Amino acid sequence: MFQATRRRLALWYTTITAILLLVFATGVYLYVRTTLIDRIDDTLNHVIEVVNRSLVIQQVPVSEGRYWVNVEASFHDNASAVEDDHIDLEWFDSQGQLIWSTFSEPLSIPLHPNRNGKTVYLSRDHLLRQVTERVEINHHVLGYLRVSHPWFEVTKPIRQLFLDLTIGTSLMVICVAAMGWFLSGIAIQPVIESYQSLKQFTADASHELRNPIAMIQTNVEMALAYPEAEPQLQQRQLRVIERLTQRLGNLVNDLLFLARSDSGIIQPNYKPVPLDALLIEVIEEQRIYAQQKEIFLSLHLVEPQDRALHVTDEVFTLQGDWDQLARLFTNLISNALEHTGSNAKKNSDLNFQPEQEQKNTRENLQSPSVEIQLKQVKRERQTYLQVKVKDTGNGIPDSALAHIFDRFYRVDPSRYHNQNGMNGGTGLGLAIARAIVENHHGQITVESILHQGTTFTVVLPVNPTVSTPKI
Repeated sequence: MFQATRRRLALWYTTITAILLLVFATGVYLYVRTTLIDRIDDTLNHVIEVVNRSLVIQQVPVSEGRYWVNVEASFHDNASAVEDDHIDLEWFDSQGQLIWSTFSEPLSIPLHPNRNGKTVYLSRDHLLRQVTERVEINHHVLGYLRVSHPWFEVTKPIRQLFLDLTIGTSLMVICVAAMGWFLSGIAIQPVIESYQSLKQFTADASHELRNPIAMIQTNVEMALAYPEAEPQLQQRQLRVIERLTQRLGNLVNDLLFLARSDSGIIQPNYKPVPLDALLIEVIEEQRIYAQQKEIFLSLHLVEPQDRALHVTDEVFTLQGDWDQLARLFTNLISNALEHTGSNAKKNSDLNFQPEQEQKNTRENLQSPSVEIQLKQVKRERQTYLQVKVKDTGNGIPDSALAHIFDRFYRVDPSRYHNQNGMNGGTGLGLAIARAIVENHHGQITVESILHQGTTFTVVLPVNPTVSTPKI
């Protein structure tokens, strides 16, 4: 499919370029041809003027009151000059009879006075460009002067130009075809990547939806098949269905948020947001879960070094959307808590590590914690708020860091199960986090050391219209 599209793009590109080149080459050909013809006509007219000035006109007896041209005296000096320029002269009397000519044989061409120039065909390969001037004095016609120029003076350069333009245009079309194929490949590559991403996204979404829907259907069928079952069993089935429907609702909401974010429908409602208060609220919501896992959850506010410039309570205030920012840091903090296990579980994993690595790991895992740090930073004379979410979990392999923000991506899918055996996450949390950061014109990065922990860094501009520099 994409190869056919690429061929069509290359063909259209080549066709349009070939038409433009053909129009350009035709214009150049016609311009040069017209210029050469005009130059020859100007030369012939100039010869006529020169010959007219050199004509020896004699007057017949006064009683007759007429004039005549002395042909021998007039054209004696012009014969050799015109031969050097490939120009031939013919003199006709007032009756149109040929009197004198530089041609070896008289031309069987009717006499038609024409000062603008005319192309005459003697044979297939012999053409002349002629200008005919009627010579008169005091309204008395003395005769006709016809000047001829060989047409090969035009056809020879024109044929060479035509050959050059044909070869040049053909080579250009071939180069354009090759370039069109190359550029169409570059142009279609993002489409291929988007299609592959969409295909993978659709497959992952259908997979995520298929499992809970199948479990809901199974529980409903069991409830319908055994209507006389114990109330405790029915309650358990209903609770499972409730959890599954809640998970489906969360998944659909996440997918809807990402779809709207990609299409630009969701725009942040910018208002002053005290980020320190927002983080305190999110931490309070996650504290019970952290206590259950025996994880120390803390918030560290780093005051600006120059206190003289920041004496107000709005040090950690930025323009942003409270709901989106709350969802951003909820995803990051809950993700950190999810991947930071208890000491007992971590110490049990040490038996499979070398002795020195066990010692280093025990020192780092004595106190599982998740630390959130908020501070104000200055970059390129702009003010930003930087939030770091640091955990002491198992870390992320280097091979997974490049895909950590991809949708439905899980570092270790086998660990994403809750106590009921159902998938605990959808793999969309970090993708949503990145989308929210990008909506606020910020930047999110991740650093991780295996078996030591992971740090997510979010940099948000105080004014969202200011771009965030590279970290």
